[in-house]
Amino acid sequence: MTKTRPGKDEPTVIKKYANRRLYDTGRSSYITLEDLCEMVKDGYDFIVYDAKSGDDITHSVLTQIIVDQESKGETLLPTSFLKNLIGFYGDNIQGIVPNYLEQTFDAFVKNQEQIREHVNKSIEGMGTVPNMFQMPNVKDLEEQTRKNMEMFESTMKMFMPFNMYGDDKDTK
Repeated sequence: MTKTRPGKDEPTVIKKYANRRLYDTGRSSYITLEDLCEMVKDGYDFIVYDAKSGDDITHSVLTQIIVDQESKGETLLPTSFLKNLIGFYGDNIQGIVPNYLEQTFDAFVKNQEQIREHVNKSIEGMGTVPNMFQMPNVKDLEEQTRKNMEMFESTMKMFMPFNMYGDDKDTK
């Protein structure tokens, strides 16, 4: 759930100026990308506008935050994922990728507390030498992956005008 600043029911407006400075209109002060990163982590909703053109540039600013975090060594996005994602640009299914990723990640976020509990329990159980190399709750993670793939396949079938999954294996 996203939050707004106290006393506001609209997202905070951030203005980005040509000199790359960011101005938080809610706090009436200049902020940094790190401040925006903390706002995201704290669940605050905001919109970033180009101060000159008035264009909504929230997407590009959020992307820049990710690039900055990744360059600091805090990598969350595996190279293979990035390559696959890049491969979808210009592809005929490019339009469904954002929705699929959003739905999959929403499901992950909803389950993250359960995953944290499982990981914490597994880490607590690693105190003894025999359990030291046991992977924490691999079954649960495999089940989540299976569900994600089912959702992806279901989504893909909705957008395919013909049966492209080879259910009729006798035809070539």
